[in-house]
Amino acid sequence: MTVLLWNIMLALSWAALTGEVTALSLAVGFVFGFLILFSVRRLLRPSRYFEKLWQSVRLGSLFAWELLLANLRIAYEVVTPSHNMKPGVVAIPLDVETDAEITLLANLITLTPGTLSLDVSDDRRVLYIHAMYVDDAEELRRSIKDGFEKSVMELLR
Repeated sequence: MTVLLWNIMLALSWAALTGEVTALSLAVGFVFGFLILFSVRRLLRPSRYFEKLWQSVRLGSLFAWELLLANLRIAYEVVTPSHNMKPGVVAIPLDVETDAEITLLANLITLTPGTLSLDVSDDRRVLYIHAMYVDDAEELRRSIKDGFEKSVMELLR
């Protein structure tokens, strides 16, 4: 049984023992299960579960931060009388290779307000995005490559 399944089983056991099968109870059980499994990880078969879970949390945190910043920028644009938008289409060279990596990266970009994934080149080496604020195309490329793309590659490889 994989470590993830053990963690899920411990979370369900926690919920059953507390008598509450709620999202909060399952989340608490999952955290407790994770801590238990982390403390006995040397007794388990080698697994990348703990590393991958940490990378998932980092990617989720990065997305939440970028989502907050993008929403604040859009809100500022809505409440101010001037327009600071400089829309444009930017080509981003890709280091991600698999369909899953490209899809996750494109979805993270699309879910962030003010940006939209448009297309992937036929050779799957370039992602075209539309952004509402293209002050510096190279800075936008760098922020996506150093942010989302780097995190996606860490998580899915």
